[in-house]
Amino acid sequence: MARSVKKLDRLLRVRTLQLDLVRADEVRALAKVDQEAKLRDRIASLAANVAPAPSVSESASSLAAAAHFRDRLHQSAFAADKRVEVAEQGLEMARTATREARRDQNAIEKLITRAEADAALKALRELEQLPPMGKNRHDIC
Repeated sequence: MARSVKKLDRLLRVRTLQLDLVRADEVRALAKVDQEAKLRDRIASLAANVAPAPSVSESASSLAAAAHFRDRLHQSAFAADKRVEVAEQGLEMARTATREARRDQNAIEKLITRAEADAALKALRELEQLPPMGKNRHDIC
């Protein structure tokens, strides 16, 4: 039984370490989603600032340059949306891995609890099997 307890303790340490590593991956995935979302928002604000404004002094070449720049910003915004989607998929996979690691750790904890309860029951049964220890002596009442 002692060997089983040692094995379960070792498994619990391993599962806890794995859970911590998976949680760290989840935090990194969440940070990536935030970073990509901020980049997407920044590109969207830049694209909004480049919108054409009626002006008499602007030449055709400056309007063409602004249109080209706007087109490039919209392409970048599309790419940023795709990066956010990929980052969110990575975050969902990290959350799934965290749930699985937590489930594995909980299973080991339940096995340890069950082993402790079995050991306690075994000790009680051994105490019940012991012969009586002698007469009960009472003081004079």
